[in-house]
Amino acid sequence: MRSALLLWCALLLSVLVVPRASAQATLITGLGGPAGYGASGNCLGENDDGSAGPLSLTTSFPGGLHFFSLTHTSVYVNTNGNITFSAGLPQYTPDPFPVADQPMIAPFWADVDIRVPGTDIFGFPGCSGPGDGEATMNPACDNHPDNRVWWSFDAGRAVFTWDNVGYYQCHQDRQMAFQLVLTAVPGCGGSVGDFDVEFRFNVCEWETGDASGGTGGSGGTPAQAGFDEGIGAAGNFVEIMGSRMPGIANRLCFDSNVDDVGVWRFQVRGGSVLCPDAGMPCTVAGQIGVCAQGRTNCVGSGVECVQQVTPSTEICDNIDNDCDGMTDEVDTTALCPALESCVNGFCIGACFEGACGDGLICDTTNGQCSDPMCVGVTCPTGQRCRRGSCVDACDGVVCPHGQACLSGVCVDGCAGITCDDCTVCVDGVCRGRCTSDSGCSAGQTCRGDGRCVDPSCATVTCGPGTFCEAGACVDSCRDAVCPAGTSCRASTGTCVPDSLPDPPPAFDAGPGVDGGVPDPSGGDAGPIRPRRAGAGAGAVCGGRGGAAGGGREARGLGG
Repeated sequence: MRSALLLWCALLLSVLVVPRASAQATLITGLGGPAGYGASGNCLGENDDGSAGPLSLTTSFPGGLHFFSLTHTSVYVNTNGNITFSAGLPQYTPDPFPVADQPMIAPFWADVDIRVPGTDIFGFPGCSGPGDGEATMNPACDNHPDNRVWWSFDAGRAVFTWDNVGYYQCHQDRQMAFQLVLTAVPGCGGSVGDFDVEFRFNVCEWETGDASGGTGGSGGTPAQAGFDEGIGAAGNFVEIMGSRMPGIANRLCFDSNVDDVGVWRFQVRGGSVLCPDAGMPCTVAGQIGVCAQGRTNCVGSGVECVQQVTPSTEICDNIDNDCDGMTDEVDTTALCPALESCVNGFCIGACFEGACGDGLICDTTNGQCSDPMCVGVTCPTGQRCRRGSCVDACDGVVCPHGQACLSGVCVDGCAGITCDDCTVCVDGVCRGRCTSDSGCSAGQTCRGDGRCVDPSCATVTCGPGTFCEAGACVDSCRDAVCPAGTSCRASTGTCVPDSLPDPPPAFDAGPGVDGGVPDPSGGDAGPIRPRRAGAGAGAVCGGRGGAAGGGREARGLGG
C-alpha cells in the first residue's frame, strides 16, 4: 500500500524542498553507550514504524507521570518521533489532534525511517532491516554512528533521542536530530507526577515521508508537534502552531517559546499542560487597533490574552491609536501643527511656491513636501514609509529598562502576567525560577525572588524609575528612545505623553539616519513634529482566547 501511495505522490504532487537547517540547540549527551545518548542496547535498530516498550518510568519517576487524566508508570518509544503511554504507535502520517486511544507527547510525529538502502530481510533490493511495524532492540544497534532512536532513564529525568534520523523510504539525504526531555519537578508547588517537558532540535532537514505525500522530505502532510490526552474529540491537546503545515521543521529548529532557538519548554502540573505560550504576543478577542495587542497568561489550565495597550488620542502615525477601527481619521490638519497635514502617517508641510526644505521634494500629486524615496509608496496600516521602506511604529524605539514596544507604545510585558510557582516573569515571559546558583548562567547568582542576576545586584534594591547594574541603581530612562509624542519620565522610568509639545526645527534628522541622508521622519523613533495627548498605556485583563499574532498557539486547554 505504501508503495502505491509513493507512486501516486510522485506523479501528482509538486512540493518545495525543506532547506537544510542546523539550529543552535545542542543535544544532551553523556548518557552512556557508544553514542552518548543511552546505555548499550537502549536503542531501536534499523526499522520502519517500530516501537520499544513498555519501558518502566519508575527509575526516573517513582510515582509515575500525571499526564492529563491518568498517571502512567510505563512508556512506549516510537520510531516515528513520539512517545505514547497506552501502546506502541506504528502510524506514520500524523493525524490532527485530538486523537483517540493514544496519550502522546510528540516532539516530531512524522514518518521516520531508520533503515538505509540495501537488501531487505528477504534478500531483495530495498531497505535494510525489518519492515513496517517491526523493530529491533538489542546491542546490535550500537554499531551505527547515527540514524538511531535512543533512551535514557536517570533519577528525576528521562531523555529520548532521535539521532540524525532519515525519512521513508529509507532516505538519508536529509536528517532530523532532536530530543524529548522529561524532568521531575519536586518542590516549588509541584505535586507527585508533575513534570517539565523540553523539545530540543539540533538538525531539521525534512518534515514529510514519501508515503505521507512528500517528495524529498517536503510536501504532503508534514510533522505534528505537541501533546494529546488521547481520548478523542472530548480530549485536551496542545500543539505547536504550524504543525502539519509546510515549514514546521524550520519553525521547530529556528523558533522557540522560551527565546532559546530550537528549544521548546512546557510544564505539566496536575496533569494539564500549563500555558506553554505564557508571555507571548497574542490578539485580544473583540479588540481592534492597538487595543488588540496582548500577551498570553495562564488561567488555571487555560489561556487568557491580557490586553497590553489601551486607547489614546489619535495622532498622525498610521496607527489606530483610539481603537475605533480607523487610522488618522481626525481632520488631517488637526493632527499636525499649523500649515501641515497628516500624509501617510507623517505631518508634512505644503510646498511653498513649488519648493521644499533641504532633502525634500514637492509631490505634485498632493502639493505636500515629501521624502523623494517615499513618493508613490503606500504602506499597510500600522506602518509608514521612511527612506523608501515601510517601517512600523516601534522601528528605532528603545524602551526604558524592562519594557517592550507594542504598536508604538512602551509597555511592561509582565503587567497582568501570572506565572506559576516554578516560574517568574522576566521581560514578559514566564521563565524557570532558579533555586540555587547552579540554575543560572555562568557569572550570575540566584536571587531570593527566583531571578538570576549579576552578583553585584543580588542584595541591591532600587527605587521607582531605576534598576540595578554593576551594583548601582541607574536611571531606567538611560539610552531610552521613546515612541513618537512621548518622553521618558525619570521618576517612573516610563514613556509618557508630551504634555506641552515643543515644536522641533523644520527638519530634524534625528537618531538612526545613515550617511547624512535627510530623514523626514525625524529618525527611526517617530514622525516629524509628533503630537500625542491623553492617557498613556496600561494593562487590563482581556477575554479568553488562544495565542496569536506572535506565531504561537495553545489550543484545547482546560477542557
